[in-house]
Amino acid sequence: MTRYAVIDVGTNSVKLHVGERDPGGGWQTIADRAEVTRLGEGLDDGGRLSAEAIARTVAAIGDMAAEARRDGVDAIAAVGTAALRIASNANELVDEVRERCGVEIEVIPGEEEARLAYLAATSGLGVDSGSLVVFDTGGGSSQFTFGAPNRIEEQFSVNVGAARFTEEFGLDGPVPPETVVAACRAIAADLSRLDGRAPAGLVIGMGGGITNMAAVKHGLERYDPEVIQGTELDTTEVERQIELYRTRSADERRALPGLQPKRAEVILAGACIVRTVLEKLESDNLVVSDRGLRHGLLVERFS
Repeated sequence: MTRYAVIDVGTNSVKLHVGERDPGGGWQTIADRAEVTRLGEGLDDGGRLSAEAIARTVAAIGDMAAEARRDGVDAIAAVGTAALRIASNANELVDEVRERCGVEIEVIPGEEEARLAYLAATSGLGVDSGSLVVFDTGGGSSQFTFGAPNRIEEQFSVNVGAARFTEEFGLDGPVPPETVVAACRAIAADLSRLDGRAPAGLVIGMGGGITNMAAVKHGLERYDPEVIQGTELDTTEVERQIELYRTRSADERRALPGLQPKRAEVILAGACIVRTVLEKLESDNLVVSDRGLRHGLLVERFS
């Protein structure tokens, strides 16, 4: 049996997935973890990645590449998403990762990011009929794919991410209700491409913010992907969590069972994005997919 690794370099976190392919063509997870590095921190201000953010991210990628090699992988595929699409100095990170880690990062278009996430979500949840929307929200962008289980009708990426709105509205600590209203209004304006669509039969959500919200719903002391996969988040739970985060500092949020400590600053913005997407799609709930871009890339690149 052979093993392969995928590293997903996002705006807020870097994710590693190591999979082992069995003779029948199926995949077994050997490792799956994420490290919050805040690569996009301050990106909106000058359009450049900071030296500190690059250093944090390169260190995380180096650790993950070393772990993958210890696990005996035959190859490593690495992709970069929103922050590396936007930053004018993205090549600095790509070059440093190549030289220090021996890993080549491919910066993929938002539409390709959406397609791979859609592949992972529909196959992982066993969806076999009906209309659906898959959305993947991250630190710097959100991807949307509309279609049916084996048919993509439309897909696009928008620059709506938790990192940007956290910085713009100061959502990393306690804020009054009117600040949340203003943030949601700004998010809604940037999600105008969702307006006027027929409601989907099923909405699937993925990304670190959404899986953390699912973990908070379950009060998980330790993240369990099998519990997260298929979790339903309805509007009542989303509103409950917005209020949880709105009234707490980042340190107080870190004490909440299920919340990854390094995601405490951006989780309120992430919850606001989820609420706004559900409103736009006229849906009362979504189903959470723990399988994301990295899983879709593993299957497509190494099958």
